[in-house]
This record gives sequence, C-alpha cells and structure tokens, in this order.
Amino acid sequence: MATSAPGAPVLVVGAGAVGSILALELAHHGVSSIVLDRAETPPQTTDVDYLDGRSMELLRRLRLSAAIRAQGVGPDVPDEVGWSQALDEPPVLVSTVPSLNELRGRYADVRDGSAPVELPQRVSGVRLAAQLRTAVEQHPLIDLRLGWTFSGARLEFDRVVAVALAHGAAPGRRRTTIEARYLAGCDGAQSTVRQCLQVPMEELSAPVQHCSVYFRSPELSRRFDGRHPATLIVGGLTLEYRDDGDLWVGHLRLASGDLTADPIALLRAELGGRLESAEVLDVRQWDDSLAVARRYRRGPAFLVGESAHRFYPAGDNAATSIEDAVDLGWKLAAVVNGWGGPGLLDSYEAERRPRALMDRELVARQLETRRRFGRLAAAGASREYLAGVLRQEVTPTDGALSTALASRYATSAVIWQDQDVVAPLGPGIRALPTTWTGGRAPAVRLDDGTPLFDRLGPQFTLVDLTENEAGKPLVLAAERRGIPMAHLVVGDRSVRTSWDRSLVLVRPDQHIAWRADAAPTDWNAVLDRVSGHGIP
Repeated sequence: MATSAPGAPVLVVGAGAVGSILALELAHHGVSSIVLDRAETPPQTTDVDYLDGRSMELLRRLRLSAAIRAQGVGPDVPDEVGWSQALDEPPVLVSTVPSLNELRGRYADVRDGSAPVELPQRVSGVRLAAQLRTAVEQHPLIDLRLGWTFSGARLEFDRVVAVALAHGAAPGRRRTTIEARYLAGCDGAQSTVRQCLQVPMEELSAPVQHCSVYFRSPELSRRFDGRHPATLIVGGLTLEYRDDGDLWVGHLRLASGDLTADPIALLRAELGGRLESAEVLDVRQWDDSLAVARRYRRGPAFLVGESAHRFYPAGDNAATSIEDAVDLGWKLAAVVNGWGGPGLLDSYEAERRPRALMDRELVARQLETRRRFGRLAAAGASREYLAGVLRQEVTPTDGALSTALASRYATSAVIWQDQDVVAPLGPGIRALPTTWTGGRAPAVRLDDGTPLFDRLGPQFTLVDLTENEAGKPLVLAAERRGIPMAHLVVGDRSVRTSWDRSLVLVRPDQHIAWRADAAPTDWNAVLDRVSGHGIP
C-alpha cells in the first residue's frame, strides 16, 4: 500500500553535484524543492574532478565558489597532462595549464572584460559532493530525502505524480507517492527518469566499451615524487590522479565484445604489477558512444546533466551539466514565482541541447587524439614523431578557458536577438568581449575593484550606462508587470570601455537578453520575449 508525502513545486531526482546545484539554484530564487537520492551517504568515488572558470562563476552567484576552492588543489599547483609510451619512460609531451596564482598574475592587468571573474579549479569530486551535500542539507527550502529510490512517475498536464521507495521504512510505508509541479531528472548516465520518460539517446558513433577502476596506490603516487600530473596517458591507458590522498582512476578500453574480463587484472597488466598493494574502491563499465538525449523535456519533466548527455571520460569536467542546472533552475523558478511564461521552459532544451552537441564534438576530438596516440605508440612510432603529432592535435592550454567564456545562445527565442551583422574575424585576431545578445556579459571590474558580476541582481538586471538614468522607467514598467528587475546604474570608465551599449539587460545566468543605446519603442514586446510570454 502506497502512502502520500507532502509535495513541493519541484521534485529533483539525484543529489549529486547536478541535482544539488539545481536545488540550490531554485532556492536562490525562493523556490522550494524535494531532492531524492537512493544513497544514504555521499559518494566515495565520483567522476567530477574539474570545474572550469565559467562553472565557478555560476557557483559564485550561489556563494559556493570560495568554499569549493578551499577544498581544491592549491593555488600554486599547475594542471598537467602527460603523454608517455610506457609508465617507466619520460613523457613524450607534457601539456601544462598554469596554476591559479600564475593565471591570476596573467589577468591582473586585463581591463577589457576578457578576464574571468573566477578561474578554473581542480577539486576532488568526493569533497565537492560533500560540500554541496552540506549546503543542501542546511538550506531551509530544500527537503533532502536520502535512501529514497525514484521508481516511476505519471505525467499530467499540470503536475507530476512520482513513486519513490523509502529504504528502511516500515512495511506498507516504503512505497510513497510525491506530487510536484515539475520533475527534474539529475540521476546520471543510467537515468531512471529518462527511461521513465522513454527518451532515446542519439549516439555519435558505435559504442566501444570501457571500464574505470578507482583505487588508492601510495606506491604509484611515490612514482611521481609528489608531483602528480592530473592526467597521464600511457599508450591506451589513461590514469587520472585525484587530489584526495593517493586516489587514482584508470580508464581502460575493453576488447571488442569482452564484457567479462577482469578490469583489475587488466589494469595490473597495464601498470606492470604496480597495483599489487592498491586498494580498489570501485569499478564502473561505460561506453564512449558520446550520446545526447533526443529531447530534454517531456511535459512537466526535464532531463539535466548526465541524464541528458553521456560524455567521455565520464563527466570529469562538469561544465555542461552545471550550466544545465543553472539554466533550468532560474527558468523553473520564474514560472513557479508567476512571472515566467511557457516559452522560458521551452527554451531550456533549445538553449542547452545545442551546447551539448557542440561540447560533444570537442570531447570526440580529445578522445580520438588519445586513441591515435595509443595506436601510434603500439606501432612503434618514435618519441619525436609522437610529439610532433600531439603538438598539432592537443588544444592550447588556454583554449578551454576562452571557449567556455565565449558561450552564446545565438538563436534562443527568449533573447531579443541582435540584427547587427558581425564581420568574421581574420586568422589570429582575438575577439574582444562585447554585449552581443545571447552571450555572457563582459566581466569587468568597477573602478573600486569590485567585479561587476557581484553587483548584478538575482533575477534580471538592467545595466544602465546612460547619463540620465534612462533605464529607470523601463525597470519600473517591468516591476509593474511583476517581472523582478534590478536597476544598476554604472558610470565607471572600465565598464564604458568594454560595454558597447548604454542599456543592457542581463539574465540571472549572466547572459545578455537585450541591449540598446536608448529605450525601445515597444518595451512590452521586449519583456514578453525575455520572460517567455508571447513567443512567436
């Protein structure tokens, strides 16, 4: 016999990094949620190991970045990827991302808006999960239910009726129904929510089976004399060092059709016996098909993070997933709070699925480079030949940072798209930051050193650079319609230099929704568009 549990506007399935961030984003906008997770304790192994600068910017809005950075790799430790023909041989090539302090020095005098507000951070996924779990447990608007397994849902026009099994509950009370207006599946690559919604995955290529072995090995750590590369690629094996004691992860490709092979024995063979004294924590099998869900939404239910896209390696960079959670979170909150229209929820898939497809191409390139390196090494290519190939294929170390900050929703229906024709840039010409609609706002510092992003409101913010505060009546008009909008008057020279319009409307996720040099003739049409009402 099923019992009923009190509901909430949003039911989140999965209390990992993505589910936790979604719940915290909802709470940031005053919306309560229920979060279910089958595990009763935080994970002891996770795939997340790296937060890029854009992810850290978004977490800064939730006042999480400082605490997460305190749990991460120290500011003087560079991030390295080493490529070797064998574990006992020196690397053929080492790609180095500067340490945090080096990056801070590099950006110290940059005033054109291209400097990130937050820099990337390597952090143990276990520590990240624990930090986020604590924030979720302590927030009064989040009802975290651990030891609850989502088993299905009935989707209705205006609500979701979900079924959950409570572990350890008395007989007759284990099966519980929970009602919510919306359901968010944040339950990972093998998502039960996605299966319940019957959403297929579209694969980029035929899947090749892999396994990941999570293990502790002081012996392997001593091999590097305390200087651990973040990633070490040895032929066809990828080793990742996690900043959590002597924790390592070994990614192995399995022989075609051989799903019964002992992955620990395979790893020991690759390491030449160096795993004899290791403590194996977990083994996971997965494939590298690089799949993206055909759709991200079915009625009042949504897929978020790895439930919507499976990447290789299995999510060690959580950027795509974190941006999913923030995008959906503020839009759900806008609708629940009564000022967001149906177009906002439609725009979640329209904005985030294309980004997943683009990110998938970048991951596919990285994966093919690793495969090619393994094939060439096995064929007996010389060190010089391998180094030459890698120099042509490995992305420059600063490329990932600039790519993440250049994210733009160029066709979103809830953004008042520019009609300006933008000339293509010539080879070697770096694009300066701009207030081009759909893009991330230029991250400048005010004359007093305060990041402009820290002055933005939790909802919309109209940044006003006019001489006579021409944006004030526009903000008042928005408020009369119930659309929350902060009015940020800025006269700083640093902002005027890189912000190329006098009136710029910034969304909660720091993307630009509209811009102009003067008040528009039909401000209500702009408000309709950006709040999801009356979308053509």
